[in-house]
Amino acid sequence: MKSFLYKYAFCLIQLAVTANADEISMAFGERIPPYVFPEKHAGIELSVMREALAHRGHLLRPQYFPLARVPLAFKRNQVRAAMTDLGEDMTSYGGFYGNTAVTYRNVFITLKRKNLTIKSQHDLHNLKIEGFQGALKRYPTWLQSAYEAENYNEINDQAMQILDLFEGQVDVVLSDHNIFKYFMYRLIGKKRVLPMAIQIHDFARINPRDYRPVFDDPKVRNDFNEGLAFLRKTGRYQAIYRQYLRNIN
Repeated sequence: MKSFLYKYAFCLIQLAVTANADEISMAFGERIPPYVFPEKHAGIELSVMREALAHRGHLLRPQYFPLARVPLAFKRNQVRAAMTDLGEDMTSYGGFYGNTAVTYRNVFITLKRKNLTIKSQHDLHNLKIEGFQGALKRYPTWLQSAYEAENYNEINDQAMQILDLFEGQVDVVLSDHNIFKYFMYRLIGKKRVLPMAIQIHDFARINPRDYRPVFDDPKVRNDFNEGLAFLRKTGRYQAIYRQYLRNIN
């Protein structure tokens, strides 16, 4: 009987939280697995954001955009929050920055058989490079010369990066290593590409401030930060990462 009453009370609390939940519409990139799976409303970043907001009773409503339009959606008040600012300060647009939920390890990737070395921007001279949307703004020192020489292109569908690299359309791909490997293993599994050895070139130190989410309300931001700290303290944060990365690492 006591167990039943505890469960009943818990259900009432959950219903009350849901009924009073503050819905937070948030812009996410539409093609960045394993961080975001739009068709499932899942992924590393989306799950961390959802559970961190839920800690204080907020209900996440994800909306999906091409990556370059994520900060634009916030600036136009289409959403109340955005997963990233892509290098543009959102404070003048009423943005309040939260703590970093997820960081991306962006790397240059080449085919191993080409035996390329990339240690400075000069090593990219005359090479055809394909990056994700917003990469030029994030890494102008590395990419501006290639852009001016018309050797640099950005695409939204990062699955195409693997096809273009493996088919020799480009020499270098700029991508987060987990995104690249997710698409690579998927395309190999579907027999759309043959397995090839790749070389990963680290070129920039990860700056967690580059990946801070932005909110339109300081209270929601503070609630998010508290929830994120709770996920880290309890081990739930690490469990989310393991859940999505176990098949690609």
